[in-house]
Order: sequence, then C-alpha cells, then structure tokens
Amino acid sequence: MSESFAADVASVAALGEPVRRDLYRYVVAQDEPVSREAAAAATGIAHHVAKFNLDRLVAEGLLEVEYRRPPGRSGPGAGRPAKLYRRAGRDISVSLPERRYDLAGQVLAEAVTVAARDGVPVGEALREAARTTGRALAEERGPGDLESVLERNGYEPRTVDGELILANCPFHRLAGQYTELVCGMNLDLIDGLLTVVGAPGRCARLDPGPDRCCVTIGEPGQRTPSSKSE
Repeated sequence: MSESFAADVASVAALGEPVRRDLYRYVVAQDEPVSREAAAAATGIAHHVAKFNLDRLVAEGLLEVEYRRPPGRSGPGAGRPAKLYRRAGRDISVSLPERRYDLAGQVLAEAVTVAARDGVPVGEALREAARTTGRALAEERGPGDLESVLERNGYEPRTVDGELILANCPFHRLAGQYTELVCGMNLDLIDGLLTVVGAPGRCARLDPGPDRCCVTIGEPGQRTPSSKSE
C-alpha cells in the first residue's frame, strides 16, 4: 500500500464520526471560509467540540485554515485574526483494489493534446505519452526498487518463477471496455518506467491472464505459468 493511499484511507475514515462528518459537510457547503463559532451554531454542538473536530479534519488533510480579521477591523486594536476553515485543495480518492483512472486520464489527455498540436497520429502520441508518464513515475519514486515503485502505483507486484506478475490493474474498468487501447498504454507506461528503474535483462510484455494486469515483467521470451499450457 502506498503512503498516499494510506493517507487517503485515513482521511476518509475520519468522516466516519457523525459530528465530524456534519462539520465537514457544513464547511464545504459555504461560499466563504467559516469560523468555529459559525460551524458550532450551524451543527448544534458546543464550541469546544467544534474546535476539536475541525482541527482533526485539518490534521487529516480534509480542511485547511486561514486567518482573517472581520471586515472593517484593522490596526493595533483590532484583535487577533479569526481562525477560519475551508475545504482542502487536496483530492482524495479511495478504491479497493486500488485504481488510478486519474493516471490514465492524464496519459490520454497528453496524447490527444500532442496529436492535435503536432499533427502526429494519436496512437503514436499515446505511446510516447505513456512512456513519458512511466519515466516520470520512476523518477519521482524516492528510495526503492522496481517492486516498490509498482506497489506505490497500484500494480501489486508478485514474484512468480522469477517474473513479476502484476496482480492488480490500476485501469481495470477501462481495460475491460477498451482492452487493446488500455493494455497497449499500460505496456508502454511500464516500458518507460523500466528505462529508469528496471533491472538489466528485464522487459515488459503483454501476457493477459484472469484477475490481473495484462503486463508481465521478466526476461525476454520468458512466459508465465498461466501461459505455459497455451
């Protein structure tokens, strides 16, 4: 499980508490940041309860804080700025198994943009966009090997007979509807990743199997156990 996925799970779990959920709904429904007093009054809870739970929502990355003096009050006698709460700018998404449809959308949007701008075939633009994205994922990896990069991006790698089987497809629903397009994009993305973090002699290839990603990583010509009988 990636650190970002774990953080998203913790953030969503924070809304399981009813008071916290009501406060969050109130804050995000307002056009302007709101004070603790306003949030407490709107949800019918005590001020100290609102304070504790609003600050917990900030700690979990669901809300952000800003400080502002009331309109018309300024200068030394204006008092301390009020603490106000608003929705956090961070996007939070949790799916089990982990899916990365945002990543697929990024690759496809880049490909369409390049194809229209440079007059290249969409398929060619898609291959390059996927490889570029794979390289970027590897370069942003921080410490870790190939398996840790794949794990952080939802692929759930498993070593089987010296190969890396990817037990989860981050683009599962899209791959079911647009198999050739999405599996090709996935292959190119992992090819790009391997150019940065891959082990010598390893390559990615299309090797579809039930309930897993269509890409397998191994030595050239090597076949997975599920394919040996074919």
